[in-house]
Amino acid sequence: MTDELLLDAEDRMDKAVASYGQTLASIRTGRASTALVAHLQIAHYEQTTPLNQLATLAVPEPQLITIQPWDKGVMDAIMKAIQKSDLGINPSNDGTMIRVPVPPLTEERRKEMVKQVGVRTEEARVAIRNVRRRAIDDLRKALKAKEISEDDERRAQGDVDTVTAAHIKRLETISKEKERELLEV
Repeated sequence: MTDELLLDAEDRMDKAVASYGQTLASIRTGRASTALVAHLQIAHYEQTTPLNQLATLAVPEPQLITIQPWDKGVMDAIMKAIQKSDLGINPSNDGTMIRVPVPPLTEERRKEMVKQVGVRTEEARVAIRNVRRRAIDDLRKALKAKEISEDDERRAQGDVDTVTAAHIKRLETISKEKERELLEV
């Protein structure tokens, strides 16, 4: 019983860390990365589709992202989606390919991005703590229903706390790496 709860909590925490990693990948650094635009939702044929399912994305140069749509009819929708995004980048179009130059970040913009990383990190910490709280509540319910003993409940709570601390430490490591990447000129 306690092992199942612990495995479920650990799995949910792993998913929170993975989601956090994907969120940070979409935060722009001074270098071009397809992760900046891959998640953009494009309105196409009366539905929205992620950009990476409509085009080939590439980074031929450190400051340039190229987007080659498989269907030329979606080019305008892609251009609009990039312009509306909060990335602060302006695409150009030559009829067959969209070029997205990624300008170097100003010092002020770098600091804003570091603050954004901090906000996202705190959101991820809260998500992990919510998983912890839910696991501990489930343990207490199991104890109340006499499905587990008090010793098992205490031991399992300690295990949940250990797993929580390990996942928060992973968040901190990822966060520090992203901040270092952002502040690198």
